[in-house]
Amino acid sequence: MTDPSFLNSPRRILSLSKERATVSFTDPDDKVSGFPVSEEHGTKPSEVYGFVGSISIIMATVIYLIWAYTPEPWLHSVGITYYPSRYWALALPSYAMVTIVLAITFYIGLNFMATAPPTSFYTIYDEFSREHTLSQVSKEGDEQPIEPISDIGIHQVNDLMFSSAN
Repeated sequence: MTDPSFLNSPRRILSLSKERATVSFTDPDDKVSGFPVSEEHGTKPSEVYGFVGSISIIMATVIYLIWAYTPEPWLHSVGITYYPSRYWALALPSYAMVTIVLAITFYIGLNFMATAPPTSFYTIYDEFSREHTLSQVSKEGDEQPIEPISDIGIHQVNDLMFSSAN
């Protein structure tokens, strides 16, 4: 391990550079914004991926628009002779829109299939239903605790909504 070539290897240099301590000096005149400042400077991988992704999308859109709207003689005069058929300029966006509409429709249909029908007893009571318990009426002036949460019975709802109260 005392081989001089081992000490000068790039891996050894990189491992030594990671262990270095960083010293930062703060200026007392700087105003603190209230946000924590990262000790580690530099770009994060997510920032790099976002930047590269946005530039790639812009470039792909420009190339697509040039391919879709430039006449064939102009492409041939520039030297571009091998490219996909113009049919795909309209077919791919149309297929993508139809796929999205079908996916949304399928998702809504699955939700309807998973939901109980309106006439089902499970729309009124299920395993999480809580019956209302009558609390003891206390004298005036006594502090009354908040009643525990419970479901309102269907007969109470019907009485409130459909009774012939004036």
